[in-house]
Amino acid sequence: MPVDTLNHAANEAKAAKGAAGNFADHSQRAFTEALNAAERAIAEAAKTAEKALKEGVEALRGQTKAYTETAGQGVEEAQRYVMERVKERPMTATLAGLGVGLLLGLLLSNRSK
Repeated sequence: MPVDTLNHAANEAKAAKGAAGNFADHSQRAFTEALNAAERAIAEAAKTAEKALKEGVEALRGQTKAYTETAGQGVEEAQRYVMERVKERPMTATLAGLGVGLLLGLLLSNRSK
């Protein structure tokens, strides 16, 4: 009987070893599949985020372009206004410019002290 018991125990050990090997293989395959699925999901999320960011940048460019054009028109209008006033009263414009320059010079010179 002890021989049968030893054979039976050896057979049970072999069966357990095979089951453990199968479990390890299955676990490794499942982990690899989960890892691949996670990589695909991350890559897809990165593409979606990149697309959303590009769309946002394009929308911002469109808005900025409108503001830039408006600001450019405002500067042109201000330039025309100043030029007209200088042509109407050149002496007054010259004295005003000198006064502003003198005032700025005094303010800046006091700052450095």
